[in-house]
Amino acid sequence: MPGPGGGMETSGVDISGTEISGTEITGRTAGEIAASVRALADAGELVPGTPLPPVRRLAERLGVNRNTVMAAYQRLVQAGVAETRRRAGTVIADPAAAAVEQEGFAAGSPLRDVGSGNPDPALLPDPFGVRPARGEAVLYGERTTDPGLARWAHRWLESDQPREMRLTVTAGAVDAVERLLAQALTHGDSVALEDPCFLASINTVRLAGYRPVAVPVDADGMTADGLHAALQRGVRAVVCTPRAHNPTGVSLSAARAKELRAVLSGHPHVLVIEDDHFSMLSNARYRSIIDPGHARWALVRSVSKFLGPDLRLALVASDPHTADRLATRIGPGRTWTSHLLQRLTASLLTDPSALALVDRARAHYADRNTRFAELLDARGIDIRPGDGLSLWIPVGANNAGTVSERLLRRGWLARTSDRFALDRPAAAGHLRLTVHHLGDEHAALLADDLVEAVAG
Repeated sequence: MPGPGGGMETSGVDISGTEISGTEITGRTAGEIAASVRALADAGELVPGTPLPPVRRLAERLGVNRNTVMAAYQRLVQAGVAETRRRAGTVIADPAAAAVEQEGFAAGSPLRDVGSGNPDPALLPDPFGVRPARGEAVLYGERTTDPGLARWAHRWLESDQPREMRLTVTAGAVDAVERLLAQALTHGDSVALEDPCFLASINTVRLAGYRPVAVPVDADGMTADGLHAALQRGVRAVVCTPRAHNPTGVSLSAARAKELRAVLSGHPHVLVIEDDHFSMLSNARYRSIIDPGHARWALVRSVSKFLGPDLRLALVASDPHTADRLATRIGPGRTWTSHLLQRLTASLLTDPSALALVDRARAHYADRNTRFAELLDARGIDIRPGDGLSLWIPVGANNAGTVSERLLRRGWLARTSDRFALDRPAAAGHLRLTVHHLGDEHAALLADDLVEAVAG
């Protein structure tokens, strides 16, 4: 209604349309409206499944444009606070349900899991097969990085990023990305993510209260136009996978990396994080989007895919300012990554038999993915094998969920593309399949079942 100055008053709007004390949505900007809904959800006054008011009704009651309410709802959906249910409108999401989608095996499933994204245990070096270098006990206040690992890591990282850098050791790549974002962003800040996107990155951004901004991925990687649009929207950080993008398997082409560096050249203080998770296993060249003059940057390389996820260790090269701030995010809690794990990692990275197994793994993953792509090609499904542990399978005009359900009846458990989507419709037609652990007979059976599932 009109206020004293002739404008519209900001009034509270009850989610059911009738006034109930303490359950009112307020605000005049998209940020204020989203924050009001988030506060009510945090306080337990809006429980999971509660429908939010229709956009038109809420806009009229708050005296704002409908686009403002739509933008607020979009922020809530991107942050995982709400979800869209088509005709049912926008409802408060269940945080527990939103957080359960993780990489790895589906626990307790009797089905043949081809959606796990896991490396082959037989191709991971035995950590008990090497003897870590002996060293003195590490006490509080001492150095946080093992000297032997640091020497190896600097040689490896500086060969790809020949500039002034600092080394930080974190508890895996997800831990690194989470802490890197935390030292640069505050609640409500925007971060550019690839779309489709790695599951852990989606969870990290949404659970921290940042706003993900989707940047499309095509056959050459993150698109330059998409990154430009994200920067125009004010993102303060960019997370990019330079090779073996999860889930699509694409790697940056030289031309695309050059385009992305040009786009970023006008934004030197936007934090750019490269998650080079496949590193030593990749058959693609590392091509960086970080220009030599970029001020805020980090290159993250985990050992999970080639030495084992349970080592929980990643190497982070970054500019000195970012490294100092990253250390402040690590110090109060975890403090440092165990030197026992660091010494074990250094021993594995310099052990000839372990490195030979890494070479075998690289060849195995590429070979099995290529063979399965050939099986599908012979059956009329054309795919590009790409790089990484999985394949990104197009299912035509079908809803990926429908194809997945048909595979379930045939005993296969797959991952659908909507799990990895930020802005794309849930019906986007792809499956992510991990097939490197299948023998020739089972691979052919899966290919036959997949063709039948696509055909309906």
